[in-house]
Amino acid sequence: MYSWQPTANFTTLQARAQLYQQIRTFFAQRQVLEVETPILSAACVPDTQIEPFVTQYHGDRVQPLFLQTSPELAMKRLVAAHRSSIYQISKAFRDGESGRWHNPEFTLLEWYRIDFSKQDLIQEVDELLQTILGCAPALAISYCELFEKYANLHPLNAPLSQLQHFITRYHIDHIETLDRDTCLQLILSHHIEEQLGYKQPIVITDFPATQAALARKQVDNPALAERFEFYVQGIELANGFYELTDAIEQRQRFEQSLQARATENKPLYPIDEHFLAALEAGLPTCSGVALGVDRLLMLLVKATHINQVLNFPLANA
Repeated sequence: MYSWQPTANFTTLQARAQLYQQIRTFFAQRQVLEVETPILSAACVPDTQIEPFVTQYHGDRVQPLFLQTSPELAMKRLVAAHRSSIYQISKAFRDGESGRWHNPEFTLLEWYRIDFSKQDLIQEVDELLQTILGCAPALAISYCELFEKYANLHPLNAPLSQLQHFITRYHIDHIETLDRDTCLQLILSHHIEEQLGYKQPIVITDFPATQAALARKQVDNPALAERFEFYVQGIELANGFYELTDAIEQRQRFEQSLQARATENKPLYPIDEHFLAALEAGLPTCSGVALGVDRLLMLLVKATHINQVLNFPLANA
């Protein structure tokens, strides 16, 4: 028997529609423009932790295309072109991600604010969460303080062998081959995350520079990145950056990620030259953040699995 019924009930459909309306009102009041960018792209971010879906275009030539893992690069091209603060409610796709908090097709709210510092954007995310969830203001804690508090480890200074020993409890194969950042991500996801954000949202700041992604490094401490993440009730909800605007450094980071993927025998993908050209032309000072809409809706309706807020998740799409 085929299961044709949606997994989200009608009350949840109504809650999603109301959530979208609240989001649009929030940004309209701040004069942030809603935009749309392509879901299909000729390139993608070469992240070692994220796998894109790849398809083929058959027209005047055969060309591989990628379903976007985030609208980030295209949105920054718009920011570079128009020097305007923008937001988007968009579908995103990541291969291999399925579980309680993950569906390979999901909805992101992503926005970019001109002339915003990291702290300015943290404040705005906090205001959005208070508006939507009716929660208390967020509590900020640095990445290093977080690991010392919940794991009794200093993420930058602890020997790699100590980090590897910590994750032996997770029964992961070939721990001795794992690098520092992989160990830290496992400790965060398996041990720390589930303890965060129950009395109030938690915002983690000052990530290691090795996890900067598309964020700037801190001027006064290059070992740290201008990156933050929000957690509510054990759920990672948002990931934000004070955006890197240096095209040369960004290209170097992309190339380093490709080298890391090659070392791990993962597929290699083309670098987004359109995006790098936009950085060369000049991306204005800005901060940006991506927030998981499905997870936000889960919090609103008190769902325990992402399938409860999706009409047709992977199992019956």
